[in-house]
Amino acid sequence: MKKFILIFGIIALTISCADATKKTDEIATDNTEVTEKSIEKPLIALADFDSKAGEWVAKEVQVKGIVDHVCKHGGKKILLVNDEGDVHIESETRFDDALVGSEITVNGVVTEFRVDEAYLLQKEEDHIQNHKEGTDSKDVYDEKMQHLQDYRDEMKEANVNHLSFYSLDYISHKVDEVTEETNEEESKE
Repeated sequence: MKKFILIFGIIALTISCADATKKTDEIATDNTEVTEKSIEKPLIALADFDSKAGEWVAKEVQVKGIVDHVCKHGGKKILLVNDEGDVHIESETRFDDALVGSEITVNGVVTEFRVDEAYLLQKEEDHIQNHKEGTDSKDVYDEKMQHLQDYRDEMKEANVNHLSFYSLDYISHKVDEVTEETNEEESKE
């Protein structure tokens, strides 16, 4: 009788442990799926970036393209391009110059810079002051003032009270691997 109870206990323990392991695996799988889904960020095509970025201001997105250049003044900005568009990406830290020419996928937070009449008036004051102080020549002053007028003309033509310029605040990136097939296609062109 003791053997029967002992065997029954072992079987019961084995079954309960197997069920617990199965439930733990299910929970882990479910948590992994939720975690992976929450990590996924929308991929915005560069061709659509300027038109769609307004929907994503202050939210994290992904963009993919080729690093055209790393800003020479501090290296904290890159221009990501492809045949359809481009986007400026700004970072707190310096980008590696070796990224130039690489195809990368960048995670970043969409930022908006607005040019409105208040901004234009402030810039006018700054340009007038710089010209008075001799910091800017007459030609540079005239060029800067024309640039401000171009913004005003663009706002008037679009019948809007501001212009929005979008960029990304850098979070992370990965260098996309070039496949053999891609290399063969490029060599045929």
